[in-house]
Amino acid sequence: MALGCRQAILRGLCDSDMRPIVGSICSEIVRLAHYNRSVYSAELLDHFQNPRNAGEIKDPDSVAQLENPACGDILELSLRLEDLKLEKPKPEAKRIADIRFRAKGCVPAMACGSAITELVKGKSVEEARQLSREELVQKIGGLPQASAHASHLAMDTLAALLRNL
Repeated sequence: MALGCRQAILRGLCDSDMRPIVGSICSEIVRLAHYNRSVYSAELLDHFQNPRNAGEIKDPDSVAQLENPACGDILELSLRLEDLKLEKPKPEAKRIADIRFRAKGCVPAMACGSAITELVKGKSVEEARQLSREELVQKIGGLPQASAHASHLAMDTLAALLRNL
């Protein structure tokens, strides 16, 4: 669920056609993203306008939700694991079979939530732990300095998610 439009949050409905916000983006947010094309990269706006892996997982193996106290952005990640197919399986040999995000906040926060799920889906837990903030920022085509908090929130939420396993 990608949230961000103040009216949509307050009423739970999108102004464009009065549909619930769950799993979709209010047209007002899309209009604002169009306005911000000179500020944000095409990749960032694509993740915002077409979020990947949005929603939540039923019966997840781990869930983490963090809030940035300075700006109020919230990111929740949930995942389900499966065993890696190895000749000699190890107890820690798991891969991320599915990962989902839900976000409330600015355009970069929602884009980072989407991008981080793409970066770790299908990877082993250990590979996911090795993801760097720079890789995330590169995936979304860069971030203005004033929006760096969004990538920190995504990385911190991922670290909390993996700690909860």
